Amino acid sequence: MNWFEELLASLSWIFTSLLIASVAFSLLVYILARTTRWGHQFWLLAQDYISPKHSIKPLCYFWAIVLLDLVSVRLDILLTNWHRALYNALQEMNATHFWQQMIVFAVVASIHICNVLLTYYVTKRCEIRWRTWLNKRMLDKWTANQAYYKTQYTANQLDNPDQRIQQDINSYVSNSLNFATGMISSTVSLVAFTGILWNLSGPMNIMGIEIPHMMVFLVFIYVLITSLIAFKIGKPLISLNFANERLNANYRYSLIRLKEYAESIAFYCGEKIEKNLLLKQFDKVIKNIWQMVYRTLKLSGFNLGVSQISIIFPYLIQAGRFFSGQIKLGDLIQTASAFGRVQSSLSYYRNSYDDFAGYRAVLDRLTGFHTAINTVNEPSKIQMQDHEDKVEFSQLDVNTPNGKNLIKDLNLSLVKGSRLLIQGPSGIGKTTLLRTVAGLWSYSEGIVTRPQNSLFLSQKPYLPQGRLVDAIYYPQSVPENEDLTVTKDIIRKVNLGHLVDKLEQENDWTAQLSLGEQQRLAFARLLISRPTAAFLDEATSSMDEGLEDAMYRLLESELPEMTIISVGHRSTLLQHHNQYLQIKSDQSWELVKAA
Repeated sequence: MNWFEELLASLSWIFTSLLIASVAFSLLVYILARTTRWGHQFWLLAQDYISPKHSIKPLCYFWAIVLLDLVSVRLDILLTNWHRALYNALQEMNATHFWQQMIVFAVVASIHICNVLLTYYVTKRCEIRWRTWLNKRMLDKWTANQAYYKTQYTANQLDNPDQRIQQDINSYVSNSLNFATGMISSTVSLVAFTGILWNLSGPMNIMGIEIPHMMVFLVFIYVLITSLIAFKIGKPLISLNFANERLNANYRYSLIRLKEYAESIAFYCGEKIEKNLLLKQFDKVIKNIWQMVYRTLKLSGFNLGVSQISIIFPYLIQAGRFFSGQIKLGDLIQTASAFGRVQSSLSYYRNSYDDFAGYRAVLDRLTGFHTAINTVNEPSKIQMQDHEDKVEFSQLDVNTPNGKNLIKDLNLSLVKGSRLLIQGPSGIGKTTLLRTVAGLWSYSEGIVTRPQNSLFLSQKPYLPQGRLVDAIYYPQSVPENEDLTVTKDIIRKVNLGHLVDKLEQENDWTAQLSLGEQQRLAFARLLISRPTAAFLDEATSSMDEGLEDAMYRLLESELPEMTIISVGHRSTLLQHHNQYLQIKSDQSWELVKAA
């Protein structure tokens, strides 16, 4: 064999195959994106990343992986030729030829090992880049415009967004690459080894009709029929995989809730009910898993049976030609090898059906995430306007997601330094009004004017992970080289002097501090950020009346020009406000000046 000529022929074959694969695969992606639901879902998630307008690097990485896969296919072709030469040498008892083939194998095997390792590295590098980009994109969508909050109130509530971002992105990226490169590699292998098999297979007489190269036709018919049967058996796995991810995520979420609300549950002695709930959810997980097991047993059993039969198939067909001396042992071995590769390439789609079912479920969840984000980002009927210091509501209707009106035609204007208390029966829409003012509630209609420098305090403050000083400055960052003297003074003013020495400590402060302490910490945030307007939603509900009075007096003395709008039920709040808004059950309202 002329190795220089073989090298040139191999390089020509590889780059010709790469060119044809590039054109054919690009056309296939275009057709699938236009004609299939899952193809459209893939393109929806991938188009911005693989577009040359974004960067040429993703396409370069992908085609580098394809190039390395084509090198692997070419090496497999060389190995089938090597098998034929080796076994012919053994049959002819040609020791010289045998040892030559050992040297050939050492060279081909060394190239194959390097190619496998390089393919792994380039593939992982491509996956990491793609996953990093998609993770950032999803996080941007989820955190922009408070979508992480608004998606809780969509018609089809977005379930388990954490799983979709953390787990499904990884599955989508890795499976997309695996299916794409696997399909290209299998198709090229199919064409290449079909040519080899075509030259090795002889004629076959069926019912008096001699059909040349019959083995090639038989393997295609065999795989086609078995693939159709496999698709029918495996089709239910798509919905079962989707249900499996959803049920497991729900079970995990319930376990997390048990930890989050451990104290409340313990006070109620509700562990028995919680355990029963967890067991019911776990039973649903197991029931779905058993359905997957039974379906997978059927699919795997069928695929294994098909694979085992295909091992002896070429020997049965070529045995007559071998024993009659028409072909040598090397030809028989090469026939079996080529038949196996053709059958394996044709069976790629059948064997991948289980993984593809899971991939379809991942596509459904990620595009569901994408759709939910787009839904909550649709133009709102609320017009949000900024003003230096004024708070004003004009023709404001506060509604529920199903269209029920809670507050009708609210009109009021508050000048700088005003103090407004909002009260009314529970569930009447007081908190929903504040959500509307914050821009979190897209179901209301009207005009809301407020200072951009506003701060909202909820009934249960959020304390981020990290140092206590980070929790105090939230949502701002602690300035570099900040002198904590002022911060310590503020901590003492809100009656949290016992925490002065713990400002630099890292802890789970939500678990360490009582709800009353957390609410006072929120008041410290007001003193640090000094907003133009503050909206307090039952922000003192966990304090006693003495502490509540102290906190409001502290705001009056430290931030006398700050506009305060409070929601609360206690009558003791009236003394700290100069206006009183009563929300009534018939959607009407009444604004009263304090005496």
